[in-house]
Amino acid sequence: MLSKISRPLLALVATPVVAALLVGASQGGGATPGSATAGDPYFPASGNGGYHVVHYGLDLGYTPETKQLQGAADLTVTPTQRLGSFYLDFSGMTVDSVRVDGRRAEFSRSGTELKVTPQRSLDRGRKVHVVVTYSGVPENVVDPDGSADGWIIQPDGSVFVANEPQGAMTWFPSNSHPKDKSTYDVAITVPNGWTAVSNGRLRDQRSHYGKTTFSWRESQPMAAYLSTASIGKFQTEQYVTAGGLPVYNAVAPSQAAEAGPVLAQLPAVIDWESRLFGRYPFDAAGSIVADAPDVGYALETQTRPIYDRAPDIGTLVHETAHQWFGDSVTLTKWQDIWLNEGFATYAEWLWSAEHGGLTTAQQFAADYALPATDSLWSFPAGDPGDGGHIFAKPPYERGAMVLEKLRQTVGDRAFFTILRTWASENRHGHGTSAEFIALSKKISHKNLDALFTTWLYGKGKPATP
Repeated sequence: MLSKISRPLLALVATPVVAALLVGASQGGGATPGSATAGDPYFPASGNGGYHVVHYGLDLGYTPETKQLQGAADLTVTPTQRLGSFYLDFSGMTVDSVRVDGRRAEFSRSGTELKVTPQRSLDRGRKVHVVVTYSGVPENVVDPDGSADGWIIQPDGSVFVANEPQGAMTWFPSNSHPKDKSTYDVAITVPNGWTAVSNGRLRDQRSHYGKTTFSWRESQPMAAYLSTASIGKFQTEQYVTAGGLPVYNAVAPSQAAEAGPVLAQLPAVIDWESRLFGRYPFDAAGSIVADAPDVGYALETQTRPIYDRAPDIGTLVHETAHQWFGDSVTLTKWQDIWLNEGFATYAEWLWSAEHGGLTTAQQFAADYALPATDSLWSFPAGDPGDGGHIFAKPPYERGAMVLEKLRQTVGDRAFFTILRTWASENRHGHGTSAEFIALSKKISHKNLDALFTTWLYGKGKPATP
């Protein structure tokens, strides 16, 4: 994500999770309720336990004039325990029905949790289909830092859909924590003249009775926060790069003149980052450029980053780098956000160094020259403290400084081997800070404890650069 640090920081207000939702009484036959949380202390209401969503099939219909959304979500779910009931993250709107393998299921709601109780307990390891139908006017969520995410409706009825960290629940029922990654089919029906854009490849586009349905497929695993279903009167272009990668760009007409020259560099950026980080991890690419300046940020939605306005080249490099660091290799807890943002920021530094700007060492020195009172030193990059600080300056800039310090310590050959190995060994999976540190030690054959203790987890400004 492009940093939200320009926004005023609000105090974190954690959503309470009722103890009964977390535990619940045991149910007959050894079946127990799944947990109503993934256990992340930064966002305790996000995610759920007891199952894995293998695939989401989303069938959506949106009317810009009334802002109404109608949805049917077909979740292919594999229980990881014997389940008597389970929870989905879902906020707002009206749930019309829930079925589990075709049978009506009981359901109830408490805050952002949708509790589902099937007629029969679900066996561990046996896939089931959970179908939820719903309707209403979605409302975005306001994050602890005061920014909006999720289904963000614009005055003209267009929709900017960016879910980091908790907004997926505003438009479809989900297991909304990065630990659970799934494949997606998303069909969105809108009035003729409007375009609906999601992740992956556009499989089909058909018009009938004054409406057009756009059918998208993301065939690589994706965390819910990286999904999108953005809608607008976009100008679109499709092409295939010299390397055979299909690209789909959707741009608000008001942003087209400024965005065009930057987006034209996307194939070159992907090729450049592929040389540094390894093979591009997905089977599609592109961009969504909205005219939504009040949103205030861009996001690395998988395969197709979304921008609130025409991006500059640094922002394009940053969000494209996230396809490796954040999208393909996904964090398991929000505390480790530097693994996303520090890496993407360092990609910007590398691009600058190769295109006439500061070298990475000069950028490091410029940051280190900032006084100890600067917000860069307000908390460690590897421990923001709570969900209200994950998009502040340290995970981005100080996170990049960690990587530059690592590079200076182990040398270029080992450093870029570390980055490529990190991306390849964890491709379409997850990674933690501890695992990255262990990999860095293994490849470099160096004791790096002091480096990471000081630069990743140390409080305040280090005494020496």
